[in-house]
Amino acid sequence: MKQLSSREIRSMFLDFFEQKSHLVMPSASLIPVNDPTLLWINSGVATLKKYFDGTEVPEKPRLTNAQKSIRTNDIENVGYTARHHTLFEMLGNFSIGDYFKEDAIHFAWEFLTSEEWLALDPELLYVTYYTEDEETKQIWEQVPGFNKEHLVAEEGNFWDIGAGPCGPNTEIFYDRGEVYCDLAEGDPENYPGGENERWLEIWNLVFSQFNHMPDDTYEPLPHKNVDTGMGLERLVSVIQDTPTNFETDLFMPIIQTIETLSNRSYADAGELQVSFKVIADHIRAVTFAISDGALPSNEGRGYIIRRLIRRSVMHGRRLGIDRLFLSELVPVIVEVMGSYYTELEDNHAFVEQVLRQEEERFHERIEEGEIQLQSVIEELQAENETVIPGEKAFILYDTFGFPYELTEEFAKEHHLTVDRAGFDAQMEAQRERARSARSKEDSMSVQSDVLQQIDSEFEFVGYQQLNADATIMAIVQDDQLVNRLNPGHTGWVIFNRSPFYAEMGGQIADQGEVYDGNEIIGQVSDVQKAPNGQYMHRIEVSELPLVKGQSYTLQVDAKYRHATNKNHTATHLLHRGLKKVLGEHANQAGSYVGPDRLRFDFSHFGKVTDDELNQIEAYVNQMVNQSVDVVTDVMPIEEAKAMGAMALFGEKYGDVVRVVNIANDSIELCGGTHVSNTNDIGTVKVISESGIGAGIRRIEALTGQAAIEYYQNQSELLEQIQEELKVQQEDQLLARIHQLQTELKEAESKVESLTRKMMQQESETLFQQVEEVADLTYLTIKLDNQSVDVMRSLGDEWRQRKASDILVIVSDQGDKANLLVLADNKAIEKGIKAGDLVKPLAKLIGGGGGGRPDMAQAGGKNPAGIPTLLDQVGAQIQSLV
Repeated sequence: MKQLSSREIRSMFLDFFEQKSHLVMPSASLIPVNDPTLLWINSGVATLKKYFDGTEVPEKPRLTNAQKSIRTNDIENVGYTARHHTLFEMLGNFSIGDYFKEDAIHFAWEFLTSEEWLALDPELLYVTYYTEDEETKQIWEQVPGFNKEHLVAEEGNFWDIGAGPCGPNTEIFYDRGEVYCDLAEGDPENYPGGENERWLEIWNLVFSQFNHMPDDTYEPLPHKNVDTGMGLERLVSVIQDTPTNFETDLFMPIIQTIETLSNRSYADAGELQVSFKVIADHIRAVTFAISDGALPSNEGRGYIIRRLIRRSVMHGRRLGIDRLFLSELVPVIVEVMGSYYTELEDNHAFVEQVLRQEEERFHERIEEGEIQLQSVIEELQAENETVIPGEKAFILYDTFGFPYELTEEFAKEHHLTVDRAGFDAQMEAQRERARSARSKEDSMSVQSDVLQQIDSEFEFVGYQQLNADATIMAIVQDDQLVNRLNPGHTGWVIFNRSPFYAEMGGQIADQGEVYDGNEIIGQVSDVQKAPNGQYMHRIEVSELPLVKGQSYTLQVDAKYRHATNKNHTATHLLHRGLKKVLGEHANQAGSYVGPDRLRFDFSHFGKVTDDELNQIEAYVNQMVNQSVDVVTDVMPIEEAKAMGAMALFGEKYGDVVRVVNIANDSIELCGGTHVSNTNDIGTVKVISESGIGAGIRRIEALTGQAAIEYYQNQSELLEQIQEELKVQQEDQLLARIHQLQTELKEAESKVESLTRKMMQQESETLFQQVEEVADLTYLTIKLDNQSVDVMRSLGDEWRQRKASDILVIVSDQGDKANLLVLADNKAIEKGIKAGDLVKPLAKLIGGGGGGRPDMAQAGGKNPAGIPTLLDQVGAQIQSLV
């Protein structure tokens, strides 16, 4: 067997199949495109479904790839087993109606055993096949060099996920030797294909030759396909002869960096090796996912990323890493894998920034959560209880952002369990409260069964016109299909055609009226898309009833639509401006487009500076002033991509798409409504820029008349300020403000000076309540709304008076608390350092701090903890002596 690196193995695999006339497909993004059934790309074949189901025809019928993949159903097992991972690479070769079993088996055997390629020992390879697949058995028996005694029939070797293509599979195992045998000799799992550590599955060849019919019968497929998968991590562990995947060159550089950060040895870590492995695994997945455009959040993919980051932080703390560190591992991953996955090199700065921000947010909350959890555990242990109540776990999650999984892991360490059912019940109760808080009309999900029944034809005509005659096809009221909607009632009405735009893609729905002849008989307040594609209109009926089967005239509010059009086109220009000024990583992450304003969320790793905002706004208004035509075309999606049209992350597109093109500069796939010329927008004014989450920024802007009114309001406000400050000329305002700021500082300085003097006079009283513990005297003082400078001044007075050995001062600032700890030489000699004492005390007010042995300070966000802090001073001193 050759000694090869992971890079060499990956390259050899692709080279081998390229020589066998396979088209090498680049690894696709981890974010599935046009596949709502997948949260992540989870296999090599997942990106090729369109070829296997016949939707598209590939350039060649023979394909191969090395595909990055994520699976998260076994997160809890990562680190505890030899080969569980969240991110992994799947090497695969595929045949779309070309070669079948014989070639697939011979290709696999040649690559594994040929001296030109991997040169594995044939005597160490074992094969399983489906019991009834006599053809595969015979092919293996005729492979030169294969030991027939190593062929094992398996009833389970049939790939079938229900209705659709299916077929038998054959798996190749590598015998790692008796040293890895973890079962007794007679154990029923002690064989190739069983659950054991000796025989390691390295390659699975699936032969799709049947179609599983709805009546549970199987019919032969007219075109037979091959789908194979070989985990790179497993293969590398075999070739590099490592006990687990984590000792290969795919993971060890990361682990070695963690050794440096933690000042611990992986080899000598014992049970803590799990933490090394968890961090190494999770940081790979997180780095790739963020690089591909997924960002931490509280739902979907974002929740998975946040969970992996938080698990990594917690395991870092177990290794003694209590600072931000995950971003420091990203360059190692780039070094290990960036030569093939070049996007890592392009996006590493963005990934690092997102990690830093997310880790900072978690650190702010985790210490308080840990304190609360420790308190819960101590209470349970005192009462000899072994289960953390679900309600307690939910409070930790809901109040402190402490993930359930981490509570579970902490519980496990203390030999406790968590009431998962109770936690889930609390979570569901919270969701129910949220649902109840929303009005019924906000969602038609409760009517989904009713709406599924409506299958009438529908045409949207709102691109070309704002009014249309239309016939009612269905009416839904109070979750029921009805034949009429009476005056004074509100319901959802589906017509055969409509000029009203339904809420989609960030653009809110049109509003308008329903006419019967010349009489307005209903107001349209909302439009949503039904499950079968029709538009359903929320209508409040005024005079006459709306009747199923009758025709009416639908009229969109033109002023409302035109204002919305301005904001939508401006959103496209803003998106392009962001990419021009900030970089191509500034991708849309959400939007609101209405008649009143626009809101645009985008990925970016820091605050957008004033200068950058000015550049972005200048670009947008330049495009507006150039009076550029806004061209919309309908074309095949491949043609749109070829012309550089931008598809938005998370959106689903069909084979034919609508393209909005502005001067060949901003080109996006978009189904929304727009102005016909940029000059129609009038002007664009950015009114705010803010952060709404790790790596996500938000810009809000106004267009047209709303922007003009904003400028007018700003001008009026400026005039009022001039009048209030008694300034004649606008250009004198800043000088006047600076003057007032100087006067204010001087006044504050005088107040503080007077406060210090008062404190000095009161110090005799404050310094009287001396307490004693462990032969040391200490004072605790609580102040209200006093600055750190005043606290230090009081500390100076304490030193002069030598009032005690230790002084603890805490000031309640209303929304926060400040803490100052001082220690004299006697206290320091007895082991009480101010810097050590301040840390546990600061946690009680939700903060942290540090300092020198003789003086330390801290701040916290929880003034409610001050009484507990004052009560705990003596106990904390005692614990440090």
